[in-house]
Amino acid sequence: MYETDFWQLIDETRDAAEGDPDDQAEALVERLAQLTPDDVVDFARLFEARFQRAYRYDLWAAAYLMLDGASEDTFDFFRCWLIGQGREVFEGALHQPDDLAELVPDFDEEEDGEAEDLGYAADEAHEQLTGLPLPDLGTRQPRQPEGDSFDFEDAGQMAKRFPRLWELYGG
Repeated sequence: MYETDFWQLIDETRDAAEGDPDDQAEALVERLAQLTPDDVVDFARLFEARFQRAYRYDLWAAAYLMLDGASEDTFDFFRCWLIGQGREVFEGALHQPDDLAELVPDFDEEEDGEAEDLGYAADEAHEQLTGLPLPDLGTRQPRQPEGDSFDFEDAGQMAKRFPRLWELYGG
């Protein structure tokens, strides 16, 4: 599976689910279950690589603002949601997390920002296809997010680093 195929599956399932993360996860499982087990493993590797790329303090801070707080688990679910938004939003957020203010203008902290089930879609599809769990991908999350740590509770620092997100979600 190529990266373009990966993003096409993400986009198609998001559109079919009309942006609902839970419905998107279900649609993704259905689509993946129509592929070969090897393609599902490839999809899982591509998903995991993006999940790891997004393990950064600046994105965690953006999630913290957008969700009015974000534990480590919540940040994991946020990264799944971020991938589920498609390549443009994902890459834009990695380039400049404050751009999420424009990239997801209809963000609703009650509905958006957490998509844990997207992270398990490949596992579920692989098990449906083979009756076996997804093989170990050999990836491990780093101990610390990439970048410099800073205090997400420091309003001045958050407002300075993320002026657009702060205007929408801060304070």
